Amino acid sequence: MKRLLMNDLVKWKNNPDRKPLILNGARQVGKTWLLQNFGKEEYKSVAYINCERSENLDFVFEDFDTHRIIMAISAMSGVDILPNETLIIIDEIQEYPRALTALKYFCEDSPEYHVAVAGSLLGIMLHSGVSFPVGKVNMLNLYPMNFEEFLMAMDKGQALQALHSGDWQLINALSPMYIDLLRKYYYVGGMPAVLKSYTENTSLLQVREIQKQILFDYSHDFSKHTGSKEIPRINLVWGCIPSQLAKENKKFQYSEIKKGGRASEFEVAIQWLVDMGLVYKVQRLTEPRLPLNFYAQDNVFKLFMLDVGLLGAMMDVRAADVIVNDDIFVEYKGAFTEEFVLTQLVSKGIKAYYYSTNDSQVEIDFVLQDSGKVLPVEVKAEENVRSKSLRTFVDKYPDLKGIRLSMKPYIDQDWMENIPLYAIATFSV
Repeated sequence: MKRLLMNDLVKWKNNPDRKPLILNGARQVGKTWLLQNFGKEEYKSVAYINCERSENLDFVFEDFDTHRIIMAISAMSGVDILPNETLIIIDEIQEYPRALTALKYFCEDSPEYHVAVAGSLLGIMLHSGVSFPVGKVNMLNLYPMNFEEFLMAMDKGQALQALHSGDWQLINALSPMYIDLLRKYYYVGGMPAVLKSYTENTSLLQVREIQKQILFDYSHDFSKHTGSKEIPRINLVWGCIPSQLAKENKKFQYSEIKKGGRASEFEVAIQWLVDMGLVYKVQRLTEPRLPLNFYAQDNVFKLFMLDVGLLGAMMDVRAADVIVNDDIFVEYKGAFTEEFVLTQLVSKGIKAYYYSTNDSQVEIDFVLQDSGKVLPVEVKAEENVRSKSLRTFVDKYPDLKGIRLSMKPYIDQDWMENIPLYAIATFSV
């Protein structure tokens, strides 16, 4: 399977100012596979160690003499490590914080060596007081496979090329095929193990089994990496996200977790899930002005899951409702469609907010910052696309042009541009 982040890894390798690389991301999004595949394609050799499984790490990192560390990794991996020819991969680095600290010394003392590390819980490490090599590393984030990567995995490279061609007459003509593929993506999602299974045997039953196992593994991580006091709260927050998204008003409400629930009780649990990369926090804007982060409210937000397929697994949505029927587009108050759009934006490195008036009469699903402009984005799950909120918003701010993502074909109007949901691959800011 192809990952779009491979292009960024190649740029990192060829950058003369390259620093040790941290590939961050939630568990099971494919970090280890991507780094190993990158090493096989771009280097003569790969020296790999896993901090979760390797012994004698106290010896390897007993000091920060990088030449001695390289000799130790060479001995453990059985690979002769050569400058510029060998990729050193340190996996599960969150399990051994001294290895993270060592990256500073690779940057300062041995920049000729190519070092890449993978970690799933780096946000957790930072909040627990682990020393981070600020300014001494390059960072990349890996997410579940987005719709573009899904199309490539499904051997639909030409269909993806057509989306990127900008030929909307052709794209509109192919819309039945794209809608069918979008339905499948809603169900399968972008977790690499799930998608690999689906491309090999197309078993929807096995898709759900793997998704359920991933959800179980995540729950196991809750107990493994947090204190006993927070485990019940994390489980409560995690478990209520589907019902929060299925509401008409998707603003996260603590009272939906339990009666009388308060921010002070659950804010640590929410931050933990954000740091784990399992949920994305979309903050409300008090004003749609630049820079957007100046007007973002930290205490008013929506929470989305990292993957639309896992959302469906948590909701126990039937395959028929996604693949065959129209229920996925008309039920659940657009939860799946907003989830889909948000995860696609995140995979492109786009920061999203949302906007609503105090009386909730106008709500814009997502607000983005685009080349010095505010970009309001409305998401519609169906072809019924009455855009009262978007039109009211654009009328109030006439210098802005809206984006509507819906199941309707492409159309460009003076005040709004409608882009088909399946064409979000063409969307950029």
